[in-house]
Amino acid sequence: MAALTINVSTVNPLGDRVFVKISPSEEKTAGGILLPDTAKEKPQVGEVVAVGPGKVDNNGNRTPLEVKVGDKVLYSKYAGTDIKLGGEDYVLLSEKDILASISE
Repeated sequence: MAALTINVSTVNPLGDRVFVKISPSEEKTAGGILLPDTAKEKPQVGEVVAVGPGKVDNNGNRTPLEVKVGDKVLYSKYAGTDIKLGGEDYVLLSEKDILASISE
């Protein structure tokens, strides 16, 4: 069996899927207390790095996604599939799991 090398540029989501790079979690609380790894919550914010072509409706027409590469998004806490590539954390999720687009 041949070895498969996966990197961010080779991931092409299908349908209405979105590939998001997870933003790092907070190391300190607002009061300045350092958090151990076991107390950190899973981040819910990330940057879109790849999007699928969109979902096909009942008439065979493709509906484009509302998010695009480079958008910062807020997504559901337990949504998607966590993936680790090259030491970075990513999540592959459906567009319906994205709650909001964040503007800075």
